[in-house]
Amino acid sequence: MLLLDGFEKYIEENELFTHDDKILLTVSGGVDSMVMMALTAAAGYRFGVAHCNFQLRGKESDEDEVLVEREAMRLGVEFYNKRFDTTGEMERTGESMEMAARRLRYAWFRELCDEHGYTAIAIAHHSNDSIETFFINMLRGTGLRGLTGITTQAGRIVRPMMFATRKDIHDYAVAHRIPFREDSSNRSTKYLRNKVRIGLVPMLKEINPQFTTIMRRNIARLSQAQDFINSAIDLVKGESLEHNGGIHTLRVSKIRPTLPRNYVIYEILNSEYGFKGDVVDALCHALDADATGRRFYSREWVAVVDRGDVVIAPIDEGDSCETIVDRGVVRSYIGGSVLYYEYCNIDFIDTLDQGDNVALLDADKLKFPLRVRRWQEGDWFVPFGMSGRKKLSDYLIDKKVSMAEKSRQFVLLSGDDIVWVVGRRLDDRYAITRKTENVLKITRYTL
Repeated sequence: MLLLDGFEKYIEENELFTHDDKILLTVSGGVDSMVMMALTAAAGYRFGVAHCNFQLRGKESDEDEVLVEREAMRLGVEFYNKRFDTTGEMERTGESMEMAARRLRYAWFRELCDEHGYTAIAIAHHSNDSIETFFINMLRGTGLRGLTGITTQAGRIVRPMMFATRKDIHDYAVAHRIPFREDSSNRSTKYLRNKVRIGLVPMLKEINPQFTTIMRRNIARLSQAQDFINSAIDLVKGESLEHNGGIHTLRVSKIRPTLPRNYVIYEILNSEYGFKGDVVDALCHALDADATGRRFYSREWVAVVDRGDVVIAPIDEGDSCETIVDRGVVRSYIGGSVLYYEYCNIDFIDTLDQGDNVALLDADKLKFPLRVRRWQEGDWFVPFGMSGRKKLSDYLIDKKVSMAEKSRQFVLLSGDDIVWVVGRRLDDRYAITRKTENVLKITRYTL
């Protein structure tokens, strides 16, 4: 009963929900969510169960669905199930599997809440998930906020299992004969989270058997530090961030000189508008160079350097979202994606077939700085494997690209030449040949 006591105490201390609330439990069939469902029932909370079948693992996915429905019926609670065409959605939007599945399920959860009066959405993340997120964000590059793990509550989303470890949960399931299913994809090391879970974490536990306990304490301290910073940043925003309609202006001169200016700008632009760290670094460099007019993009906002200030506005539909890629830039952001740049010798390229989201370019043919922007009418390129040029509009029609996808299509340019229709096709003039010595490898990931 210790886990049940901890469950109830954690919910009460963090004010996640009460017995008057109606909770939507998101249950996959895995041990974490199945134990969460059992604990919620044992504690006497009112709840319903939502299960997503993403149809990515064939028979396995269907068997997960059957298990969750059976347990919900046994407990006498509402069961909601939805089957998603996840693969089709990935093809339509160009998103990764993780991003497409996340967007689909959270949109559906919100619909269920609005339709059936649920006041909270419970996710079965636990403390090990938070530790893994710490390392994932650190490996990808992050500020302090990214090292605070997974939040216990964000709006209607609550995580009542964050007090427990993976072992606690598994032991409880075995002791109380709670049925659950193993997701075979959790053993695949093609996913970064699994690499951290299967490879990195066990190695760190070998170095220090108290690793999990220590990391939980570290993350708690970092979270407290971030809370303190948030309070300080709120004061700075009150002094330096102005709002006029849909236009926001950061008066950099009003940031007190005793504060670390660049870090303050990062905290404001990241927390309020979603700008990434290296984008903010480039913006601060532009401020130092008094580069009025330089534009920088997050997923939904554009920031413009304007005579020492930073003007932030929603991205206009007609905005080309052009960014400059100087030699040595590691990554750049385009809409909902990020491009990673890696320079290497041709001898390090083991295969030329690396998928549509990887471009292998002859680096010695490129003229820097490169530019990335949305495609425009009149654009043309020489599709890889062809000798003649083709209008990009005709190419997208031939590929049956939807209007929504067209609006998100970016191109990479060297001078005035398109060298890559991002995520689709290289330009033949800049592709690797037998004479190539130096390669620029660009990899696109969906955020």
